[in-house]
Amino acid sequence: MLLSLSAAALALAGCAGTGDIVDGGITQIRSACPAVGVPAGTGDVTLFDPANSTLASAIDVTATITNVRSTCGEGGSEIVTGVTFDVIALRRDVGAARAVTLPYFTAVIQGGNAVVAKRTGQVVLNFAAGEARAQTSISAGASVDRAAAELPDDIEEQITRKREVGDPDAAIDPLSLPAVRQAVLRASFEVLVGFQLTQEQLRYNATR
Repeated sequence: MLLSLSAAALALAGCAGTGDIVDGGITQIRSACPAVGVPAGTGDVTLFDPANSTLASAIDVTATITNVRSTCGEGGSEIVTGVTFDVIALRRDVGAARAVTLPYFTAVIQGGNAVVAKRTGQVVLNFAAGEARAQTSISAGASVDRAAAELPDDIEEQITRKREVGDPDAAIDPLSLPAVRQAVLRASFEVLVGFQLTQEQLRYNATR
């Protein structure tokens, strides 16, 4: 589940920090900034030589996305997320200098499964002569409409309203209510980065 969105605090009671236990419940702070990560199966890529082989002896280059970091600007009507990550690659044959170009993507996901924006780019890895390892850093970014990332007032009131012992709904988690859960999901965004893989490469990652 996404842990993002809404500039307001989603507190079960009172004003407190994330995870604080207060009179009436436990607080959780929701940020307007999207969660950032790498989708399963897209953080690694393997190139083969010959290309139609998937034998271990035919592995030519392997590359991995690592050290994903993000910044977030919440001012204005757009929430702008900057993402940086490293790509580390290894090659089998150490010899002459070589450049390897790999495609990658940046995607904005709403509600856990809806792709609302996607961009592709290329990362170039330069192997020096005699070196088996190459590394580079990539910067990318995405923006989310603030209005889409904010909860409706009535939903936020249901979540943040302080509940007293003896209230009819004191023992009910508001996030267990379908309308509240769906509203939170709609207002939840992620920014994901990964290699732009072919179906064969995805299949290899899933079965290796």
